[in-house]
Amino acid sequence: MSRFFGNSLSRRSFLAGSAAMVGFPAVAQDVNSAATIEMEPDITSKVRRNASAFRTLDWRPYFSNLKKGAILVDIDSRALHFWSEGGQYYLYPSSVPMSEELTRRGRTEVVRKVEGPEWRPTPSMLERNPDWPSYVGPGPDNPLGTHALYLSWTYYRIHGTHDTRKIGRRSSNGCIGLYNEHIQQLFGMSQIGTQVLLI
Repeated sequence: MSRFFGNSLSRRSFLAGSAAMVGFPAVAQDVNSAATIEMEPDITSKVRRNASAFRTLDWRPYFSNLKKGAILVDIDSRALHFWSEGGQYYLYPSSVPMSEELTRRGRTEVVRKVEGPEWRPTPSMLERNPDWPSYVGPGPDNPLGTHALYLSWTYYRIHGTHDTRKIGRRSSNGCIGLYNEHIQQLFGMSQIGTQVLLI
């Protein structure tokens, strides 16, 4: 049975997330390496049959096992799916990159977990936004929210946000954002080595 947002779901958060995710079809992909993406029509057709924006997915078309858990981020539907090692399933609305140029798809894993993360914009972010600060410490002004899962790809994270307007939108510079209460829950369930696939 899927668990939507744990026990801390507010009506406003649910409605905002639901409205933001309606109508975005999923495209399933098989990723042979971090650099190569190959479409598999049989998986795509299975996923597209699910009409609900908050559709549940089976982990088996995407992962060979659930060792250390598995995270699937569907960029098109702006949703993050998590399966624990024991098979429990969670679904969270997410923010995704603003453009395809900022989007990275493929397989990676959680390599570091940080509560109260610090934030430093990447060189390309500073090029696009020269007025941004070069460093923001933990706290309410930090764009990474309260918790962050660092991925094996340089500069890429799954993290929280204090700006809840970003969830359900194409609003990030490459990372995947969640409500702070959702990243806190995911942070507690994920492990170093948890598999991550962005499609």
